[in-house]
Amino acid sequence: MKAFEAAKDMIAERFPDCDAALLAGSIVRGEATNTSDLDIVVFDSKVTSSFRESFYTGHWPVEVFVHNWSSYRGFFNSDCERGQPSMPRMVTEGQVLKWDDRLEAVKSEAADLLKKGPTPWSEETLLLKRYFLTDALDDFVGCTDRGEALFIAAKLAEQTSEFYLRANGRWSGSSKWMARSLRNYDEVFAERLIRRFDHFYKNDEKEGVVVLVEEVLNPYGGRLFEGFSIGKSKRR
Repeated sequence: MKAFEAAKDMIAERFPDCDAALLAGSIVRGEATNTSDLDIVVFDSKVTSSFRESFYTGHWPVEVFVHNWSSYRGFFNSDCERGQPSMPRMVTEGQVLKWDDRLEAVKSEAADLLKKGPTPWSEETLLLKRYFLTDALDDFVGCTDRGEALFIAAKLAEQTSEFYLRANGRWSGSSKWMARSLRNYDEVFAERLIRRFDHFYKNDEKEGVVVLVEEVLNPYGGRLFEGFSIGKSKRR
C-alpha cells in the first residue's frame, strides 16, 4: 500500500474522531528511503495535552504527533528557541489527510515562523557558544588518541555547524537535518565542511578542519578563553 493511502487508513482506524491530520516528513518531500516512516500530525480538540506515539500500520512504521488547537504552539515556540523547526516544518509541508478549516491558520502560522527564522542568539549566548566551540577545537587539536579524536570530531562538526547557522540567524538541525540546514543556507560552505571532516576521518589529518573552524569563529572575535566567565556574582 502506498504511503498516503496507508496514512489515511491509519487515521480512519486509530483517530476516527480527530479534527484534522497531515502527512509530513521525507515521504512528502520525495526523500524517502527504505527505513523512512510516516510522520503524521493530528489535531484533536478533545485531547488535553500533546503527545506522540510510534507503531506499525501494515509494513509502515508510523510516528504520530497529536495536538489540540492550542498545545501545538508550545512546540512552535520551543522549536524557535532551540533553532530547529521540526513542528513548523511538518505542518507547513504536510499533505492533508483530513481537513478542518482551522488548519489554514495553523499552516499560515507555521510558514510565517519558518520564514522569520529562529529566535536570535543573545550576546551572552553567542559568547557562550563561542567559548564551547573553542574548547572543542582545542580538544581536537591536542588529542593524540584516535578513538577519542573521532568522538571529539563528531562534536566539533555539530558545534561548528550550529554556530555558523545560528550566528547568521538561520535554522539549525540535528543529525541529517544539520547537513540539510547547512546546504539550504550555504551549499558551498556545507560541502567544504563535509570534505574537511571526511578528509580527517580518512587520513587523520586535522589541519583542514582547524582552519575551517577558525574561519567560522574569526568574524566573532576568534577563539575565546582568556576572560571568559559565567555565573560569577558581581562584586558590590
